[in-house]
Amino acid sequence: MNPDERTWGGAAHWSALIGAFVAMAFLGPLLVMLVKGNQSAYVRAQAVESLNFQLSILIYGIVAFVLMFVLIGFILLPIVGVLWLVLTIIGSVKAANGELYRYPLTIRMVS
Repeated sequence: MNPDERTWGGAAHWSALIGAFVAMAFLGPLLVMLVKGNQSAYVRAQAVESLNFQLSILIYGIVAFVLMFVLIGFILLPIVGVLWLVLTIIGSVKAANGELYRYPLTIRMVS
């Protein structure tokens, strides 16, 4: 694996952190998958994994928001946010080191 693949593999994860500033964390991994996914199996695998995780977190966040009406969401929403941040950082570091990283609690929608 060359350094370019490791860089793009890491970008598939940390681009979600940048995308979160516009409230669409899934856009970063999606762009990496579309731009570099056909050139490298490693980059595609990391981009798909990150995209699936970001979409799963979006679903979990929506469910937690809805559950705020029955008060449990006030506990769940911060937990979802912290899990998103910590696991995205772990994924970024692992992918940049050339390791395949699979997020826990992920619904595998994109393959």
